[in-house]
Amino acid sequence: MLTTATPSSDSAPSPKELLTTGRKALTVNLDAALYGTFAEIGAGQEVARHFFQVGGAAGTVAKTISAYDMAFSDAIYGKAPRYVSRERLHTMLDHEYALLTERLGAARGDSTRFFVFADTVAARNYKGTNECHGWMGVRFQINPGEAPNDVVIHVRMWDKENVLQQQALGIIGVNLLYGAAYLHHDPKALVASLADNLGTDRIEVDMVQFSGPAFARVDNRLLSLFLVEAGLTNAVLFSPAGEVLQPSEVLRRKAVLVERGSFRPVTNVNLDMLRCAGEQFAQDPAVARSETLVLAELTMHNLLASGSLDPADFLARVDVLGAVGLHVLVSNYSVFFRLTQYFRRYTQEPIGVVLGINTLLGVLDEKYYENLPGGILESIGRLFREAVRLYVYPMHRDALAAYCDLPPPADGAGAIYTAANLQVAPHLRHLYAHLLENRHVVGVTNYDPVALAIPSRDILRRIQTADPSWNLLVPPAAAELIRARRLFGCP
Repeated sequence: MLTTATPSSDSAPSPKELLTTGRKALTVNLDAALYGTFAEIGAGQEVARHFFQVGGAAGTVAKTISAYDMAFSDAIYGKAPRYVSRERLHTMLDHEYALLTERLGAARGDSTRFFVFADTVAARNYKGTNECHGWMGVRFQINPGEAPNDVVIHVRMWDKENVLQQQALGIIGVNLLYGAAYLHHDPKALVASLADNLGTDRIEVDMVQFSGPAFARVDNRLLSLFLVEAGLTNAVLFSPAGEVLQPSEVLRRKAVLVERGSFRPVTNVNLDMLRCAGEQFAQDPAVARSETLVLAELTMHNLLASGSLDPADFLARVDVLGAVGLHVLVSNYSVFFRLTQYFRRYTQEPIGVVLGINTLLGVLDEKYYENLPGGILESIGRLFREAVRLYVYPMHRDALAAYCDLPPPADGAGAIYTAANLQVAPHLRHLYAHLLENRHVVGVTNYDPVALAIPSRDILRRIQTADPSWNLLVPPAAAELIRARRLFGCP
């Protein structure tokens, strides 16, 4: 994939010129003000190689280093519990940048924009059994003598051969250094350029972090959302404090309990769903042996429901979810089996999905699986293949009416629909009975009946019309934040 850009250097190509990987590397080499170090561990010195091959590298490269042996690596950067990690990358950046400025600062600090490019990666091993991923970062000055800035990314390589993964790492490394040098004024363009001459089928960028004085006003959550929107990854993860997290580090070997919703805003019902499901989820012996991560998931489909992405609305949802202590996952997985397959990349522990009756009906709607050869049977097989359960929260008939029209509950229980009394399409009754019988679908118990009758859409209307009753329907921490920041149209 080729793109054009408008760099900030006189040596850079014109905006209409196609920027190949070689042209990007040569542009950096011909920029007399750029000078720095390449430190690469794993998969060879693939990034530095591009700069040597195109010529003129003597004007760019102060040093290249590749400390493959653990003893050498530890002697230079100190011991590390994990060598392919964000902590190791930052140690490399700290050490090499301090060394660079110490040795060359006095001689050329007034005229040089120093940089350090570093990566620590694990490419495909001989047996093909390892996780193919890595951390890349560049620390750089925008102007000589200024404090440096960092751009750090986490990548996953999808090529099946080691040599192809090495090639992909070299290309994205050049893209990253070029972007830091010439696209730092437009972080979104910098992120988009990471896939130049590479595409998103070969490499995934599932985390990006901008830091430093030049990026003081950059919200990394919006850039992470852009990763999903641009197809560079399928999901991004945030901590309750709003920090951008790398999914494999957080999800590894944990049981996962996830609730999908619009969370506009998070309500008492949402938290009651997680509470009830969490109590039943914890009774699984396999869950009791591991740590559980509780997530609220937003889908891109939900965020784009109004036709375009509203950054303020997105940040409001993430902030109020963080205020009640929840991690937030944003994904482009429209169907649940793709979401659970995503979790299976990182953990083999049990997965619990919390959902309401309306969402369960969507899981059982065959129109969503028309592109699958096996239709709904294939989707069900993929969803429940490995220790996955759906925890279904009851719904009041009045609340469900906002989504669909159903016949009364099968057991004549009145106005409350549960997993047990829900009437599904006749040709799916035996399939649904099988899921209930084998506890793939579990009805939530011990719920708060008061919380069932009011749909979240009505709460949003009450917020926007200054109806004070909404304060009783939203968790106190979230309500306080909504009032203080006037979120969701709160007057």
